[in-house]
Amino acid sequence: MGGPQDVRVSRVPSKPVRREADGSLAIDLWLRRDGAFEADASLRLTPAEAETLHAQLCYALDDATAALSSPASELPDCRKGILSTRRPA
Repeated sequence: MGGPQDVRVSRVPSKPVRREADGSLAIDLWLRRDGAFEADASLRLTPAEAETLHAQLCYALDDATAALSSPASELPDCRKGILSTRRPA
């Protein structure tokens, strides 16, 4: 076998997140290996998984640590006031 390879995953910039017929959310991705395009893929998340990812991204954007699993009552409402609560860099 060959040595380690550089594998990169990135969003397809021209495609928005979409809801599938089964209710899951799909994010289109590009896979590259050693800088060369390898394949398209789709990350599919249940609504609960998408909400958890959303909460974790909100925490990360606010430079805080998100719990891996939180009760719904403890998830941040990052759609309101996030800019006013950010800590200085």
